[in-house]
Amino acid sequence: MTAVLEATDLQTYYGKSHILHGVSMCVQPGELVALLGRNGAGKTTTMRSLMGLTPPRQGRVRLFGRNVTGWPPYRIAGLGVGYVPEGRKIFGHMTVHENLLVPTDTKGPWTIDTIYKFFPRLDERRASKGGKLSGGEQEMLAIARALLLNPAFLILDEPSQGLAPVIVQDVMRMVMRVKSEGTAVLLVEQNAVLALKLADRACILSDGEVVHDGPAAALAADTARIEQLAGVSAH
Repeated sequence: MTAVLEATDLQTYYGKSHILHGVSMCVQPGELVALLGRNGAGKTTTMRSLMGLTPPRQGRVRLFGRNVTGWPPYRIAGLGVGYVPEGRKIFGHMTVHENLLVPTDTKGPWTIDTIYKFFPRLDERRASKGGKLSGGEQEMLAIARALLLNPAFLILDEPSQGLAPVIVQDVMRMVMRVKSEGTAVLLVEQNAVLALKLADRACILSDGEVVHDGPAAALAADTARIEQLAGVSAH
């Protein structure tokens, strides 16, 4: 079976700053992989390297069996990769509905109608400007827009950041719905407990290197190791 993602020995820099030191990881079809680590560990840089936003100077990225190293982001997205970056990059001057009209129509289970059914709050706010939405509503909108591409692979960078617990549960319910549709997911998340409950497998980054890669359930049972490697509380 061809892996959805195979990243090998990624060496990524910002200017002269060497951020990723040989990062290798994979995601299999239908798998949810949690990427954990302290702030500054290189998680967002890894996402950007995979999407072609900050291309690695060395190493290789393969998506669905194709070598996409050096490809621009729009070509990578065109393969069926949805990306929701940290910070909810929506169009604040456009309404919710206008934001949802931006993605190109693609065949699959996610349509604007199914989005409104799954996120009734977005349906209620469809005529509201994106900039007037709450943080939770903006995160829902950012994820919804990515889902309208009906991606085979969804990359989520810190989707629960700054959200109220009840909204976090809504967002994670959506993540599990996406996985249930057969979509592979790479989830960057500070809430280790929540991420490990959802994930099949977990990778931990430390100072731009992968220091752990294994079953999520086994890591979830080892709270001391979570705190040691990821620098986040397991409680």
